[in-house]
Amino acid sequence: MSDKSKLWYLENFNLFEIMGKSEMMELDSITSMREVKKSQPIYFAEDPSNSIFFLKKGRVKLTRMSPEGKELIVALINPGDVFGEMSILDIGERTDFATTMDESLVCAISKNDFKNFVEKNPKLNLEITKLIGFKMRKYSERIEELVFKDAEQRVVSFIYNLALEQGKRIGDEIFLKPFLTHQNIAELTACTRQTVNSILTDLREKGIINFDRKKLIIHDEVKLKKLK
Repeated sequence: MSDKSKLWYLENFNLFEIMGKSEMMELDSITSMREVKKSQPIYFAEDPSNSIFFLKKGRVKLTRMSPEGKELIVALINPGDVFGEMSILDIGERTDFATTMDESLVCAISKNDFKNFVEKNPKLNLEITKLIGFKMRKYSERIEELVFKDAEQRVVSFIYNLALEQGKRIGDEIFLKPFLTHQNIAELTACTRQTVNSILTDLREKGIINFDRKKLIIHDEVKLKKLK
């Protein structure tokens, strides 16, 4: 287990910045924390929707299976993110799979315990409502991109948005580390791995980006944005 306490992780979680010390102590008492190895499931589709999760270390992918049996990543969860939060809406079963992409540290809380906690903290209730609305809007935007954009636009839009959300600006460039595998990007953009490789290689040859297995660098944000 990490040398940092569960309370330390919860206190450094964006969602709980508005909470006081006594509320955080109560939250600590009703959550559990565990380390999960790479490529391990956290929950499966059709599992009872009984818990909400907070990711403190690592990355998690949320996936769904198409009728043809193809895996499609619907969301990437990064440290500081909540997932499984649709439990709050009393949805009976999970509709997606949650699987670790790296060795991860996950906090979990039962749906009922969290509901009771939120009811006593109106500010947190508002934040959760905003979070669910934001997540639903993001899912809607992803579906629109999959339906209305061609393969190049989907890949460009994905890496551009990912870099803005998680990258670090250094001068006129944006650095994103860690980067995803081409297979991961393919699953996220409904393309083949070969198509993703071709598109990224073309962008690199034009001097718009550079990348390797560990990082992505956007050299020309303006040109990349025009292609999305």
